[in-house]
Amino acid sequence: MQLHTLLESLEYPPIAIHNAREQYEHIEIAALSYDSRQVTPGGLFIAVPGTHTDGRRFLGDTIQRGAVAALGPHIDTFDLPLPYIEVDDVRIALANLACTFYGYPAHQLCTIGVTGTDGKTTTSNIISALLDGAGKRSGLMTTANFKLCGQEWENTTRQSTLEALEIQQFLRRMVDADVRFAVIEATSHGLALQRVRGCAFDVGVITNITHEHLDFHGTIENYRQAKAQLFEMLNPAGEKSLGIQPIAILNRDDVSYEVLKPYCAVPILDYGFNQAAAVRAVDVQLEANCTRFHALLPGAEIDIETQLVGRFNISNCLAAIATTYSLGVKPTDIECGLSGISGVTGRMERIDEGQPFMVIVDYAHTPDSLEKVLSILRPLTTGKLLAVFGSAGERDVQKRPIMGQIAAQMSDFFVITDEDPREEDREQILHEIARGAESAGKHEGRDFLCIADRTQAIALAFAHAQAGDTVLLAGKGHEQSIIIGREKIPWDDRRVAREQLRLRL
Repeated sequence: MQLHTLLESLEYPPIAIHNAREQYEHIEIAALSYDSRQVTPGGLFIAVPGTHTDGRRFLGDTIQRGAVAALGPHIDTFDLPLPYIEVDDVRIALANLACTFYGYPAHQLCTIGVTGTDGKTTTSNIISALLDGAGKRSGLMTTANFKLCGQEWENTTRQSTLEALEIQQFLRRMVDADVRFAVIEATSHGLALQRVRGCAFDVGVITNITHEHLDFHGTIENYRQAKAQLFEMLNPAGEKSLGIQPIAILNRDDVSYEVLKPYCAVPILDYGFNQAAAVRAVDVQLEANCTRFHALLPGAEIDIETQLVGRFNISNCLAAIATTYSLGVKPTDIECGLSGISGVTGRMERIDEGQPFMVIVDYAHTPDSLEKVLSILRPLTTGKLLAVFGSAGERDVQKRPIMGQIAAQMSDFFVITDEDPREEDREQILHEIARGAESAGKHEGRDFLCIADRTQAIALAFAHAQAGDTVLLAGKGHEQSIIIGREKIPWDDRRVAREQLRLRL
């Protein structure tokens, strides 16, 4: 694709084009990259400024790798042997370029964006499974996994929402594979950093909005505003030719309902336990290995039995039911589809090596999700409820004592440990969590322990566990690494749990 074609796609014209040779606009661009290590001959490098580094630092490297042009924010020197396009907002430009380079794939798909503090990955997977079960081919991008053409693989990138370039590339793969529906987990970071710009969403889904990511957004109001962007992106005109009416799926039980409603210029289909909800659950039966409820829909009723356990999973199911029902999936297909869903990797995943106590791995890493998981496990536990958890470094510090307090109130014994300390003092993180536990009357050494090394923490929790007890390993879930300093160290809670359990048998 010629450079001038790409530049014409920018929503905001370049501020300047430096070192522009004659006929520079006719340069052929073979590939786009924002990672200097991935630049190939004939590539356009997008110098994205980041938290820990800045793409402008690597311009020299990209030239050596064969870049023929670069785009980014202002630089002080223009002594470069290639054109440099200066723009005001690099991330918007990156999204614009990616959409153009891959031929605006979202316009050939029904795109479904799922956002919220908790439950995004589970809800996204349920939506995709229900669509597939009804014969509506779907692709999937979430924190935990990707799916395309019946193939599913884990997300090992440590990015819940990929960068715009990878998203548009994946959407193009969906189009080329004759997929019609794309389910995209849209985090607050992904929305604020323009990663999902150009996804032309037809359906916006919210799970809930609680306390998270204030390190990035600054205030809960900014966090909510980031989530609201998904619903502002829903176009009431419905420009696509797919015959799908854009719609917002809101949670009537959550504070997000009133927060997001003003941002919706499209019809709203709400769900919940609330009697006013259009898609509602009644006659709920919560059991250890399954959940049953009767779902009331506009013009239909269905009986649901699913292996997903807990009240919050009913909410996730309702969000998926509302979404797929709005897209024309028959109630009988929804009923059948939910009966076959066993769960999502790293979400309430049971680890069984023949031990006399139950071990559960879950991604719960927010106060709300930790409280929900512990509340599910408490009535399922005949003995004591133990937990191993931490809180990520360089992330929301306000939630740390809250999580300590929740563990103190809802578990019998717990171990505070590393999650992803990054470049923070790992012991300080543990101390901040412990402060919340102590405020609830618990004492370190008697009611809980602080052990930074996560392997040792898990081993010690297992050593405390007896027959009938439950041990929750929270915070890592599906993740395949733990970040200490700037290094990603291979890690899997499920693998470590199995190894430690085998050592005890």
